Amino acid sequence: MATRWSFLAALLALACARIAGAQFAAPSAVVRTAPAAPARGSVVWLEVEDDQSRNDQARLTGVEGDAAGEPLHFEAAERGFIALLGIPLEGDDTLTIGLRLTRQGRPDSTIVRLVVRNPSYPRERLKVPPRMVEYDSATRVRVESELERAREVSRRSHQTPRLWSLPLTLPRASRITSAFGGAREYNGQVTSRHTGTDFAGAVGTPVGAAARGVVRLVADFYLAGRAVYLDHGAGLVTGYFHLSQTDVAEGDTVAAGQRIGAVGRTGRVTGPHLHWIMRYGTISVDPMTLVELGRERTEATYVSP
Repeated sequence: MATRWSFLAALLALACARIAGAQFAAPSAVVRTAPAAPARGSVVWLEVEDDQSRNDQARLTGVEGDAAGEPLHFEAAERGFIALLGIPLEGDDTLTIGLRLTRQGRPDSTIVRLVVRNPSYPRERLKVPPRMVEYDSATRVRVESELERAREVSRRSHQTPRLWSLPLTLPRASRITSAFGGAREYNGQVTSRHTGTDFAGAVGTPVGAAARGVVRLVADFYLAGRAVYLDHGAGLVTGYFHLSQTDVAEGDTVAAGQRIGAVGRTGRVTGPHLHWIMRYGTISVDPMTLVELGRERTEATYVSP
């Protein structure tokens, strides 16, 4: 009877736990994030490995999972399995992750709750012509249609094999003029967040691909202007906005650093620059967080399944 109650108590503790980012226990496995204190609007590594304190279980042979409505793409690593995790910009101080662990063909499902930080993002105040923030009905329809085309690229990226590798290549070797996450106040009213990173550049200066990928969309959008979307596989997508010209076609496969277009001032902008976005599935994340992960960790952590 004591053993039974101990087992039930352990299940209750697991169900109620809110788990810190550095390391936490799931049934028969250990899960870590890197960095250890993940923030909203970022991408992090999610690592799952065998609990070395357990000697009564078979070796972990597979991991699947999902978070924030997006599937996770686990790969074999030195000590277990690892996946990129996108954390939505908006939300409370926890992120729910569903995991499915496999041992000798037997699945074991669990839910973990990751504690996440809510960074204090800056606020930008911009004065623009009213037409840039007040849409008529036809413009609203156009903008929503264009957003749906972009979302479809993100959804399809989960079916593309992983093409990207670290470190990433910055699309511009120039200063950052506006960072990710800031609240955008147009003419005294907060209307959106800045969900990309802006790089300085004169019209016509080159823009390169951040990583190997397939060109999924080349378009002229109302907000983004001339834009290129790259599908890097395993859920990762980057976009390059306000271009003056595009040098690739849909279906092309491009290499990291390959020129894909040139800086411009097309779409809804106040001056020439590159607006660079990154999405994990449909989740907008700060592209510089993956740049930083590439500086801290190399592909040597991966092994063949």
